[in-house]
Amino acid sequence: VQLQASGGGLVQPGGSLRLSCAISGLALEKNNIGWFRQAPGKQRERVSCTSSDDGSAYYADSVKGRFAISRDNAKNTVYLQMNSLNPEDTAVYYCAQRSVFYEPARSVKAYGYWGQGTQVTVSS
Repeated sequence: VQLQASGGGLVQPGGSLRLSCAISGLALEKNNIGWFRQAPGKQRERVSCTSSDDGSAYYADSVKGRFAISRDNAKNTVYLQMNSLNPEDTAVYYCAQRSVFYEPARSVKAYGYWGQGTQVTVSS
């Protein structure tokens, strides 16, 4: 199983980026996928996730209304569209597959396979 995150980069405040998480070795349509981020000196936090059951999505309060998660089961890829970016969004962003269901979905412990991370820097 591999998750490959990409799409990060340097963007000015107010700008947009779209992250991609290409997945191989498992069927996206049967899996819940989360996006996490980790800023320097901070804990890794969940920003969004998508459910395979009903396609529902979760967003952290800090990104609600600005980020949108989507999935393309045919391409086995999950996307995170990020709009109205601000410097507080600067972090390494990771995608991960949820595999431990007795752990809460917000916990990193609930996720088994992780992508390598992609750096997002928001700066003028």
